Amino acid sequence: MKIENVLTGFIAEPRGRDGLALAVLLARQAGARLTVATVQPPTWHTPGPAKADESAWRAYLREQAESTLEQARELAVDAGGETEYVVHSHKGSGRGLVELARKRDADVVVIGSAPSGSKGRISLGSTADQLLHASSVPVLLAPKGWAEEAPPEFERLTVAYRRGPGCDHAVGEAARAAALLDVPLRLVTLVLSGGRRAQIELDMIERLRDHAAADLKAAARGQRRRVEVEVEVLEGRTVAQALRTTSWRPGEFIVCASSSSGPLRRVFLGDTSIKIVKAATRPVMILTREP
Repeated sequence: MKIENVLTGFIAEPRGRDGLALAVLLARQAGARLTVATVQPPTWHTPGPAKADESAWRAYLREQAESTLEQARELAVDAGGETEYVVHSHKGSGRGLVELARKRDADVVVIGSAPSGSKGRISLGSTADQLLHASSVPVLLAPKGWAEEAPPEFERLTVAYRRGPGCDHAVGEAARAAALLDVPLRLVTLVLSGGRRAQIELDMIERLRDHAAADLKAAARGQRRRVEVEVEVLEGRTVAQALRTTSWRPGEFIVCASSSSGPLRRVFLGDTSIKIVKAATRPVMILTREP
């Protein structure tokens, strides 16, 4: 995974601060350039007397953009490397970031959680929805309130692993990112036990656990030369319960592969990834689907 150019969408709200704090940390630790963007609605072109209204609207948007980016500059004083602040026009903030990521050759887009939802969790709003169905680069999501207790550095990357070409690619990408960030890599597989505890189900869960452990060891074998790798099987009745059975470092984020049913080289959330995003208490990165 290349992390040379980090793009974050910023608005003057808590969710904007969460995304910006996460993007600053990622850019600083990876030694990457940082682009902070505010996406605004486009202006209209009207002839005649209505031209005055158009001019007033343009002036208002310009003033809002300057104020928003000035707040971003104050918050990103410790970004470290090269940082650029830009204004981009688009009807949709998520689609605008998709377009800007392509124009700016960004390697990852970082945003905060939607304002709904609980503190410490990720809620998907319209901006995230647009990004998670159209972005051609990975998307990194910050939990609500993340900036309030942002860690000084990343400490570990955890990959939600499931056997298959898409996840094998995700492990390789995460290993490269872990090497770049100089952090260990953890591979976890979720084994969901359901609600019943009949003996036949217990036997099935035991087999699933054994298969998952074998898959994790095989996936880790090829990555140990690059980074320190650990593997863990997480079991629970639900994704949320399984994620609660392990410990999470303050400076940790989760990496998920895109759904195999999505378009190639695009981010596309599958059912399990959606559940992980909603249950996670750490930032989550969704990779693009590769062939």
